[in-house]
Parts: sequence; C-alpha cells; structure tokens
Amino acid sequence: MAEQNNITKIPTHVAIIMDGNGRWAKMRGKERPEGHIAGVESVRKVIKAAVAEGVRYLTLYTFSTENWGRPQEEVDAIMELFCRSVIAETPELIKEGVQIRIMGDRVAFSEKVNAYIDRIEGDTAAGEVLTVVLAMNYSSRYELTATMKALAGKIADGALKAEDITAEVISENLYSKDYPDPDLIIRSGGEYRLSNFLLWQAAYSELYFTPTLWPDFDKESFHEALEAYAGRQRRFGLVK
Repeated sequence: MAEQNNITKIPTHVAIIMDGNGRWAKMRGKERPEGHIAGVESVRKVIKAAVAEGVRYLTLYTFSTENWGRPQEEVDAIMELFCRSVIAETPELIKEGVQIRIMGDRVAFSEKVNAYIDRIEGDTAAGEVLTVVLAMNYSSRYELTATMKALAGKIADGALKAEDITAEVISENLYSKDYPDPDLIIRSGGEYRLSNFLLWQAAYSELYFTPTLWPDFDKESFHEALEAYAGRQRRFGLVK
C-alpha cells in the first residue's frame, strides 16, 4: 500500500529527463558505464517514490535516438544493463502494481533487447497502480514525423480528409496515445532544455530543472519536485 504524502496537488503524469550519469562517473574517476549503473538505482528509487506519492503515470527518458552516436559498447551496455535491471525488479514491480510499457522505435534494437522488452511488458501487464513508460530509442521529432506520414497515408487511402486533422487526431496517432500529457517534466543534471523529448505533449507541462545529477536523484528529490509543482498555477493559456 502506498505511503501517505503531505502534498495536496499530485500530478497525474510525471516525465523525467534522466541526465548526468556520465558526469557523475567522471567526477568520481569512474568509467561512464558505472554512472549508468548508479543511475539504474535512482530509477528504482523514483518508481517507488511515484507509487508512494500517488502518481499514476511516470515516463522516463531512457535512451534517445541521438544516443546511437555514442560508442557502440556504451550503447550495448546501457540497453542490456537497463533491461536486466528491470527484469530483476519485476517481482517487486508486480507486488507494487507497477506496469512497464516501452515507447519508441524498437526496430533498431537487437533481438536480445526486444526479447527482454517483450518479457518485461508481458510480466507486468496487470499492474494498475502506476504505469511506467520507458522512452527507449525515442525522439519527439521522429515521433511527429512518423505520425505525419501515417496521417498522410490515411489521406491517400481515403480513410481521412485533410480538413479532419485536428490536434486531437494528431495526439491519437503518437506513441503516447494511451497516456495523458505530462503535468510535470523534471530534468536532472543542471541543463535547461527538453532535448527532443515529448515536444508535442509538453505544450502545457510544468517544467522543473534541478542541478542534481541523476545518480544522486532520490525520493527526497522527487518529493521536492512535486512540492514545487503543487505551488504553481496551471492556466493552460487562460487567465486565472
């Protein structure tokens, strides 16, 4: 059962840009993969914190399409490490009522990684307390481009008219169509940008930036972000 919190306004959907693993490792004289290992522990802490706080959806920017420009051995290490870590946590995730979903282009993943993904999604499918969406090989511009191509194909087939395309129709064809737009987007690591993450969905999201590097981000850090969110007024372009 989730612990009680003292925040009166809890966001339904929190998305996080998990930044700072590499810098965390460098500052400690370690190799970059060691930073990613430490970052996985922060993922575990934040998932537990989200359950305790009553958040319904948690999206984690795990691996962007731009990350393929990193050394191949680092990419392979990140992907397999993350998948194995999630599988190791699956019994606890099931116990907590957590469902894991993957959002992004899976074509570039190896057969081994895709098999991991299928197993993770299948084993946690019954979770109803918290849905954790892992954005893997995700790029917002790629997502929007793929959506426009899909809608253009429907128009060419006569299944859709151009004048019928609305913001709602676009949203219904995105990777994130099964989830509400994020109420709060958190970025760790001290940078102040979205880095091609949920650009369409973030239209009215509250943004929270922290200098804390991701491996140092814990349940207290998450709670502080929720407190900041609770103190804001969301007007969605309107007046109070």
